[in-house]
Amino acid sequence: MGMSTGYHLARRGVKTLLIDAFDPPHTEGSHHGDTRLIRHAYSGDPAYIDLALRAQVLWEEAEAESGLELLVPSGVLNLADSGVYSFSGRLAEAHKRKVRAEQLDAEEIRRRWPALNLPESFEAMYEPDAGYLYSERCITAYRQLALAHGAELLTNTPVQHVTAREGSVTVHTKHGDYHGAAAVLSAGAWFHSLSPFISLPIKTVRKVVGWFGSTPDFDAGRFPGFTLGSEEGGFYGFPGMGGAGLKIGRHDTGEEWKPGEPLAQFGSLESDEGDLRRVLEAYMPGAAGRLLKGSVCKYEHTPDEDFIIDRHPDYRHVLLAGGFSGHGFKFSSVVGEILADLAVQGHTRQNIAPFALSRFKCSASDLR
Repeated sequence: MGMSTGYHLARRGVKTLLIDAFDPPHTEGSHHGDTRLIRHAYSGDPAYIDLALRAQVLWEEAEAESGLELLVPSGVLNLADSGVYSFSGRLAEAHKRKVRAEQLDAEEIRRRWPALNLPESFEAMYEPDAGYLYSERCITAYRQLALAHGAELLTNTPVQHVTAREGSVTVHTKHGDYHGAAAVLSAGAWFHSLSPFISLPIKTVRKVVGWFGSTPDFDAGRFPGFTLGSEEGGFYGFPGMGGAGLKIGRHDTGEEWKPGEPLAQFGSLESDEGDLRRVLEAYMPGAAGRLLKGSVCKYEHTPDEDFIIDRHPDYRHVLLAGGFSGHGFKFSSVVGEILADLAVQGHTRQNIAPFALSRFKCSASDLR
């Protein structure tokens, strides 16, 4: 979100300084692991669908401007046990906004993707225009473009604390203090390190993903990106690419993590591989081969799993973007545009009311 914002600000001629605790793209946040889904027939507030459609346009523009392949239109197959989840609401909202989405029963799913082993209770919503993003490459593209438009970037510069007064913000780091007329805070899983200046209702959890040996039925070009909701939990994944195997992760559950604590490596818990393997063996047996690689990252959850895009409760010139709850990456192109709108114009044409901090009914003192 921060790199995208830096690009959108610099592109408008705003003097922009980006400060990162690491050297993006890196493995200390929520953006590594090769790929992220982008889909448009979204659940929750209808604002998500509008944002997803705008995000798609902006990713295509970034791809054209950078010359890097960022987006693969693989289609996304959303699978669910009808006793656990129904796609009816999402389909209705998608059709209102002219998003292409098909509802499929178990027989039709198996006809199109015969390698799937699905009970009759399963149904699907297939989005032919959806796909996946190369996540680290997206960060690289926005970094290159932001710098090309005149932004400056400080890497390996952790923020120690932030102070503000009317009309100015100071960011204090071990390398010195930096001053600006406005600031955007998008610290991801590290937001708690900015307390007491801001304390958001965000819980950070450790998440794992694994790549498993799979048959050619699950290769890119033959199999789409996917989500899967079942009694075993909520999962998501990507087809095998270049022999790397099918990638799968679990969206729900996770061990709480706080900045400064060590992050347990993949395999530290039996459930790291076990949860992923069990769902593959049940529904995608051809993708339940040998574990080829495992990786660990972080989710930063809000209580309702909706985003926070708002202003600091005391300082309107300090913008907050966080709590993206494991489903935010696809939106980072448009979130950057929104934050640039708010910083430069004071408003945005996008509906961000669902992401207001006030919905948590916290007082300003609770958030500092």
